[in-house]
Amino acid sequence: MLGSDVMRGYNDMLILCLLLEGDSYGYAISHEIERRSGGVYPIKETTLYSAFGRLEKLGFIAPYQGAETQGRPRTYYTITDEGRMACAAKCAEWRVIKAVVDRFAKEDIPDGSDP
Repeated sequence: MLGSDVMRGYNDMLILCLLLEGDSYGYAISHEIERRSGGVYPIKETTLYSAFGRLEKLGFIAPYQGAETQGRPRTYYTITDEGRMACAAKCAEWRVIKAVVDRFAKEDIPDGSDP
């Protein structure tokens, strides 16, 4: 399971990438992040809603009230044009970071258990 400290810088990118596919709401976004990560990254609710607040403050997403569920309206999020540009920049940044880390990470590192 991935720790939130490893993913901290990329939660915003994950959310923005999902919103590129269509408007959604908190539970559905968290479920989709966990599903696409193969279960290794179940994003915490506090982490998710902190990211929503940050992204909204930056003007990258906009909330709106959707259908009523269990007596209260569900808050949906949509990505803005600024959010689309931020997502593209964050994805480009990720490709550079991944290329750098891949130069160091080796699959055949001895774990010290062999005599």
